[in-house]
Amino acid sequence: MKYDFDEIIERRGSNSLKYDCAEERGMPDGLLPLWVADMDFRTPPPVVEALKEVAAHGIFGYSMAKEPYYAALQAWFSRHFRYETEREWIVQSPGVVFAISTAVRAFSGEGDGVLIQRPVYYPFSSSIRANGRKIINSPLVLEDGKYLIDFEDFERKIVENHVGLFIFCSPHNPVGRVWTEEELKRTGEICLKHGVVVVSDEIHCDFVFPGHRHTVFAGISPAFADISLTCTAPSKTFNMPGLQISNILIPNRNLRQRFKQEIHKTGYDEMNVFGLAACRSAYADGGEWLDALRAYLLGNLNFLRGYIKEQLPGIKLIEPEGTYLAWLDCRALGLSAGELDDWVVKKAGLWLDGGVMFGEEGAGFQRINIACPRSLLQQALAQLKGAFVSG
Repeated sequence: MKYDFDEIIERRGSNSLKYDCAEERGMPDGLLPLWVADMDFRTPPPVVEALKEVAAHGIFGYSMAKEPYYAALQAWFSRHFRYETEREWIVQSPGVVFAISTAVRAFSGEGDGVLIQRPVYYPFSSSIRANGRKIINSPLVLEDGKYLIDFEDFERKIVENHVGLFIFCSPHNPVGRVWTEEELKRTGEICLKHGVVVVSDEIHCDFVFPGHRHTVFAGISPAFADISLTCTAPSKTFNMPGLQISNILIPNRNLRQRFKQEIHKTGYDEMNVFGLAACRSAYADGGEWLDALRAYLLGNLNFLRGYIKEQLPGIKLIEPEGTYLAWLDCRALGLSAGELDDWVVKKAGLWLDGGVMFGEEGAGFQRINIACPRSLLQQALAQLKGAFVSG
């Protein structure tokens, strides 16, 4: 293998949120962490080289994106998703969560309802609450091991609560759905009908397992593009969230101006010089590395699936269609949400993400990050098996 994803890279002592901040996060030391969504792999070599060049220059002044940056970004979305973009649509922000919080302020007023679909990435809820808005939840429905959108409930919640903003997770974190084009069309038609702006978080778009294909929501039709903001970033794909750069694609000029005005109120302006270089390099030269990574992650998923089936009675894998996060159904263990969290920490010695973090609908579930060397995944699963043995 040209890229060694089996290499164990020591991350402790690097100010890593994942490895160095157990005490600050209320967790005991010594746990094996497979929680937060960053990977235990080095970012692609071309990105590292680009960062070295910036560092060697030695001047880290104010910076802004230039043509090679936009060209790399636009070519990536054209080539991988058949989504043709215009340079003027692209608005940089330090992260997708920052952009979501900005959109909440830009497209809703205090006390307004903002729609989400739980269980879902927890910053959706915190961004709504922190900005004085009301969470309107249209929960996903789990049927035969697969999560579906309840379209009747979705539309009813919009109408009853006068919803004007919907935060959509596509591909979905944590349940791993890659929405079909038909599902996206039904979602968009309802939002069009009721004048709802769609903030589509598509940060995991580059991680889709065989048999599935990610479709950009805004790329389905000009009408959908006109009501949407597509949140993208190289951070998940190329493992560089600490460089704090994202690209928000907003075709509608009025929505784009409102969004940019809200960013302006925060005082945020120029991008991180390292983030700009890393993003351009990743999209221009990181494709080969990503292909190898996706093959490795598929191997991890296959291993996880087999191990759970053979060795972990009481736990079921919700089959992921995308992302590198697996959603484990532990309800058959008969534990409360708090008891399950304690069991994972105290008996298994693992740091995972408890399901309630993603909403009450996540009770009885755990999210595990499989973007790690296989030996670490094997160790984590062996520790889970040991927890069964110890009772």
